[in-house]
Amino acid sequence: MLTVSAPAKINLVLEVLGKYDANYHQILSILQAIDLCDILHLEIADGVSFHCSEPSLEPDNLVMKAAVLLRQRTGCRQGVRIGLDKHIPWGVGLGGGSSDAAAALVALNKLWGLNLSAAELVKVGSQLGSDVPFFIYGGTALVAGRGEVVTPLHSFPTGIFILLVPPLPKIPDKTRQLYDRLTAECYSSGQIVREALAYCLQGRSIPHHLMHNAFEAVAFNVFPELRKYGDVMEQIGAECVHLVGSGSALFTVTKSKKQAGKILLDIKARGLESYLASSFSGDMEQ
Repeated sequence: MLTVSAPAKINLVLEVLGKYDANYHQILSILQAIDLCDILHLEIADGVSFHCSEPSLEPDNLVMKAAVLLRQRTGCRQGVRIGLDKHIPWGVGLGGGSSDAAAALVALNKLWGLNLSAAELVKVGSQLGSDVPFFIYGGTALVAGRGEVVTPLHSFPTGIFILLVPPLPKIPDKTRQLYDRLTAECYSSGQIVREALAYCLQGRSIPHHLMHNAFEAVAFNVFPELRKYGDVMEQIGAECVHLVGSGSALFTVTKSKKQAGKILLDIKARGLESYLASSFSGDMEQ
């Protein structure tokens, strides 16, 4: 039995530079894996099977697609039984599905003795989703292109993340809908990421004013009630509130454990789903 962690992610900075074509946009982003993790259990078996602790997520799951695709790409005839324990909220921008797929690829590479490099796994992962290549590397990274160009970065101070998951309905194909709503005015040159990257390379935290997310220009129209949850976080002490990926989760970050704990308790006291998280740069394997 092989057990691995699949961490969630936060886009510390996310710029959309423009369109590649009718189907894809070009991005530039600094991503950080965090220690809010799903857990995968894998063991050699006949055929390929998959079970999830959340049954509604079993159909069309990226973990199963990852296993099938890896076998096709490598000609491997071994099988696997995969169990997924879900802890990352899904459909809210934290990348749990992509992380699960990446963790499955990395684990199967070891379990099946395929000896593929990270770059080779990225080629497979890019066929599954734009965030999958980042999770092959994990930690902190600069991500470009459609998400398939990943440059790992040395870790730097990020503080403690407080996440709020608003009780909003899931929107089918949400990320695509948000991309479709972006106009030319929402595009930028990459300058914000470059300024933030300078802080990272100096081993310094990214200041709040550089934690830009291009989707914030349209997300509050897609989720009309989202703003009030951001206001709640600010009212109870969050210095600045940002959208997680394409939403609808929100986050703030602080260096103070005491302040983070207070904000978390105040959010929970309002009956809202919330989490504390730190940066995750460790090995997936447990």
